[in-house]
Amino acid sequence: MDERLQKLREEALGKIQVSTLEALNELKVSYLGKKGEITALLKSMKDLKPEERPAFGQMVNSLREEIESQMETRRKQLADAARTARLAAEEIDVTLPAKKMHFGHRHPNSIALDEVERIFVGMGYEVVEGPEIEYDEYNFTKLNIPANHPAKDEQDTFYINSEIVLRTQTSPVQARVMEQGKLPIRMIAPGRVFRSDEVDATHSPSFHQIEGLVIDKNITFADLKGTLAEFARKMFGEETKVKFRPHHFPFTEPSAEMDVSCFKCGGKGCRFCKGSGWIEILGCGMVHPHVFEMCGIDPDQYTGFAFGVGLERIALLKYEIDDMRLLYENDIRFLKQF
Repeated sequence: MDERLQKLREEALGKIQVSTLEALNELKVSYLGKKGEITALLKSMKDLKPEERPAFGQMVNSLREEIESQMETRRKQLADAARTARLAAEEIDVTLPAKKMHFGHRHPNSIALDEVERIFVGMGYEVVEGPEIEYDEYNFTKLNIPANHPAKDEQDTFYINSEIVLRTQTSPVQARVMEQGKLPIRMIAPGRVFRSDEVDATHSPSFHQIEGLVIDKNITFADLKGTLAEFARKMFGEETKVKFRPHHFPFTEPSAEMDVSCFKCGGKGCRFCKGSGWIEILGCGMVHPHVFEMCGIDPDQYTGFAFGVGLERIALLKYEIDDMRLLYENDIRFLKQF
């Protein structure tokens, strides 16, 4: 064999024992590619005498076949080694117990909210949502809560700046709807609200409210009582009775708090209702005339009522949960009961 070919053979075969397929491919290109060493030798045949070319060409082709054969053998070795390593890394122990499939379900708050919405939508109400980050004007001023009102204290409210707060109630949605001037109005506004409360069994800095609003001509307190009595019966049972106690809310005048007869003992008195036979459930009242004026509605032509209930309170009562924190701890042992 020509001295050049012998040297090239020893060099190529000595490099074939690379450790990766990528390196082997680069080696193949450098020797057998269009610009490789073997191709260069074939191109150099034009410089030989005609009678020398056949023998030289045969030797070059033999060398090409030998290098290709050795590279293919090494490629198979590397591929087998890579497959073995991958199988070892991805080995599955079929004796291990199978993973259990856990199916999710609705949260107690979601179940209670769906039921409340179903009841009021059935009575012709619309479900309306609004921003959780609200202007002070809508959260307080337009709800008849002046600048010096205790509810605006920094210890009760999360202020972003002097004009923007995290809403403390969903009543701002009512003010926004009233401003649109599309009357009559029958709506509920569920959503998350925020107050600077300490976390305990009955308080949280973040919770949910459902507020309702009805505005039309000739709406009276009797309409309010009838609507909320129907809601209580649908929510807690047909035997549920309601009781209204005078109260004060800036948004309404007159205002009241509503109690429902204990659906656990039927009003006889038990641990659930603390022996009174009644459970406080929500606040309500007739919309204050000044609120109408600030929202562009003539109080001489229209009247209305509003109410607000805590969604968590509904869930706690309906499912007899004694600690509000359980709703937010994501403990599957608790949540799977529902």
